[in-house]
Amino acid sequence: MTAAPDIFLSYNREDQAIAKRYADAFAAEGLNVWWDTALRSGEAYDEVTEAALRGAKAVVVLWSPRSVVSRWVRAEATLADRAKTLVPVMIERCERPIMFELTQTADLAHWTGDGADRVWRVLVSDLRLMIGREPEVNEPAPALSDDPAAAAPTSKRGERGAAPSLAVLPFTNRSGLPEDDVFAFGMVEDLTEALSHGVNLRVLSSMSTARFRTGPLPDLEAMGRELGVRYLLEGNVRRAGDQLRVTAQLVEAKSGEILWTQRFDRPLADLAALQEALIEEVAAQLGTQVYRIAMEQALKKPGDLTAWESCMRGIAAMRRLSGENLAQAIGDAARAVEIAPDYGLAHALIAHWSALAYQFMCTNDADEARRIRFHIDRALACDGDSAVVLGHVAFALMYTDQPADAVRCAERAIETNPGFGFAQLAAGIACPMLGKPEKGLSHMAQFRRIEPQSPYLHYALNWEAVSLLALGEWETAAAKFDASLILNPQASYSHWYKAVLAEQLGNNAAAMQAMIEARRLEPDATAELWELRIARWGANNPSTPQIVEHHRALWAATEGRV
Repeated sequence: MTAAPDIFLSYNREDQAIAKRYADAFAAEGLNVWWDTALRSGEAYDEVTEAALRGAKAVVVLWSPRSVVSRWVRAEATLADRAKTLVPVMIERCERPIMFELTQTADLAHWTGDGADRVWRVLVSDLRLMIGREPEVNEPAPALSDDPAAAAPTSKRGERGAAPSLAVLPFTNRSGLPEDDVFAFGMVEDLTEALSHGVNLRVLSSMSTARFRTGPLPDLEAMGRELGVRYLLEGNVRRAGDQLRVTAQLVEAKSGEILWTQRFDRPLADLAALQEALIEEVAAQLGTQVYRIAMEQALKKPGDLTAWESCMRGIAAMRRLSGENLAQAIGDAARAVEIAPDYGLAHALIAHWSALAYQFMCTNDADEARRIRFHIDRALACDGDSAVVLGHVAFALMYTDQPADAVRCAERAIETNPGFGFAQLAAGIACPMLGKPEKGLSHMAQFRRIEPQSPYLHYALNWEAVSLLALGEWETAAAKFDASLILNPQASYSHWYKAVLAEQLGNNAAAMQAMIEARRLEPDATAELWELRIARWGANNPSTPQIVEHHRALWAATEGRV
């Protein structure tokens, strides 16, 4: 061997088929693996093996009932332990040699090769750190605020920060009817439960506010201080004829300022169904409003940011998606990693947004792909049980041409938190990429039910249209793109899709106008770049050949007209 390997793979001969699975998977991750099948004819087994063992940056020992009794494997593990390069992996349940029982071991007895498996991703992430293959994180971009004092926000290293906190106060029964007391009480219980499943809000239990159900209420600032929350949600119920009216308002505890208020009127015909629908609507709108307010406050804050606030700045930038804002968002997430290096959300955001830039501009850059993979791995290693981390990682995977892993990751997020609409959106985009448009439409329906006011609704409409294209429903797809453009008229890809759809439907004038607009919005995008994009977006879409044909005809017809 001319160079020391990244990984030396130690295993028992009877486990060779499993060892090959690991060797191939490590190689697919861009890691240089030595295992004894690499020996060339004529080489001295003992000398070459020992040189590779001593030179490897990490020694992965595969423990099984066969390897634990192998003199060679135990000796290799002992040497690696002394050199502090040992990385033990359990591939089958067994009693490890007693000297290794206290060494933390990755339990991959269940692993069959799934590249998105959380334990596998943690192992790969740890290996990258051990062998020194951690990519450099982008330098933070300038802050979004126009305030000169905010141009270079300071931060307290290690201060992760937290999502805003809220307490749901007892609702008031203004009907004066005893039967409505039960409804008012149930609203608080169910709202607290629904909001506690969100990912952007810390909600106190209803027991914490139960004492305020009777007697005079303290002033809001004192109540917020006593409960330790930033926001208070208060409301009332009242009958008006055959309608039940629920009014809710969100109040900032410190200032007493009303940040959001809304009235919900529903018929009283079916009280149980009414309450369920109200809970869902109030929770969805409230979660969106609190998230929006949190981002606005992070943008206004001049300095001393927490990692969470830096992430909020990035998310705010992504709501106004452009190339400049995308770079800003990546910089904000990088700053969050700088503040808190083990912050899973920050790594997930860098991975998601870097992958979006990577895919949309179709740069085939192996180094950039490895950098994105590093952040995916770190996100899962740091906080792989978080629905929000899993949701953003799913986007990163789909945008780096791994839609199958993206769907698995999104579905794990949905299983963790069924009320997390963003994960439904991720699955709704990845499924048509996999050639499963019906499943994609199902996920999109769930996303729109959970987050009817989502700022990402135009994405959902676009990808519903892509799924419909795969099903041959061109006219319905065209209507979806039209609806998306009402929400986001600056989206070049929506105009581009509208152009090829209009051409398919025989409306050449509209097709020409839409293609001209797409080219005007993105003047640097070439015809070849668009074809690379559609190859990624529609690799499994049976309509893709027709779309490419229309694209080429319209591109030629609009040359020089922008």
